[in-house]
Amino acid sequence: MERVYNFSAGPSILPEAVLEKAAEEMLNYQGSGMSVMEMSHRSPVYEKIIADAEALLREVMEIPENYKVLFLQGGASTQFAAVPLNLMNGNHKADYILSGQFSTKAYQEAQKYGDAFAVASSKADNFSVVPNVAKEEFRADADYVHICFNNTIYGTKFPYIPDTGDIPLVADMSSCILSEPVDVSKFGVIYAGAQKNMAPAGLTVVIIREDLLGKASSQTPTMLDYKVMADNGSMYNTPPCYCIYMAKLVYEWILGLGGLKAMKERNEKKAALLYGYLDSQDYYLAPVQKDCRSMMNVTFVTGDADLDKKFCAEAAKEGLVNLKGHRSVGGMRASIYNAMPYEGVEKLVAFMKAFAKENPKK
Repeated sequence: MERVYNFSAGPSILPEAVLEKAAEEMLNYQGSGMSVMEMSHRSPVYEKIIADAEALLREVMEIPENYKVLFLQGGASTQFAAVPLNLMNGNHKADYILSGQFSTKAYQEAQKYGDAFAVASSKADNFSVVPNVAKEEFRADADYVHICFNNTIYGTKFPYIPDTGDIPLVADMSSCILSEPVDVSKFGVIYAGAQKNMAPAGLTVVIIREDLLGKASSQTPTMLDYKVMADNGSMYNTPPCYCIYMAKLVYEWILGLGGLKAMKERNEKKAALLYGYLDSQDYYLAPVQKDCRSMMNVTFVTGDADLDKKFCAEAAKEGLVNLKGHRSVGGMRASIYNAMPYEGVEKLVAFMKAFAKENPKK
């Protein structure tokens, strides 16, 4: 069977070149006589893999020297607790901007550990827009401000980086990391589950400014303490070894294409094709406000639940899979991450046109 075009929001499509390289090295990694899946994380061979992965990520994202890179487990959802446990220990206050389901979950989790405050929410607009929050709206004594930079479910992205002054800005970038250049120095912490745009499920990356380390609550589990993980080079315990290896291959692939500037150009071209079609017709509705549209997750509906269901079923027969929207919102969602080729979006748009012609609305 030929490979399909996988529009899944995560675990998601990986670059074919990366999969081919991994397959080539599966049984015998660079003459070691074993797979990366089998080797000790304390072996010199693996220590080089994780060191190279960090060096490559630093190069790709231009991470300043005063930031630590952590390769962790538990997914971004574990960071909903890790962030307040590590950072909400000064004035025991944190401000959250609620722009979707995951920022809301992070906020609810933080309420267990201190005074978490929802400074703004777009729930009343069905999260079709990102709240625009000015610097003076944040509490001056907040220990940090938290945002979810790209909203996988609703298809929105922050069109700006909030100005928080001296308050550390924490961003969940799970579904947009590595899609375009980002000024890391504007954030205190960036975290991301890798399974959307970086590696297979199982790896979580945390990028944290060094001055924010060592502030964890005494009740913080050792495995969630950023300083412990930083002091042990992400190997306090056995890390997600193979996922880190796969991430390394992805970083190499990005650099080979020209880095994040080139990646942004590729992604903008794909998004322009799909949104351009959506804006040119009235069969499908794109619910997100235009200036808040995600470049990674494109949501749309026909307005008829039965037609939406038929759309996804017939698309799958054409090799366009995982287009069903999140169960909480329905409709369709095309996740066009870095590894999605332009040809995949071309085929999707062609199918959308044909489907609209063959299935007139009543």
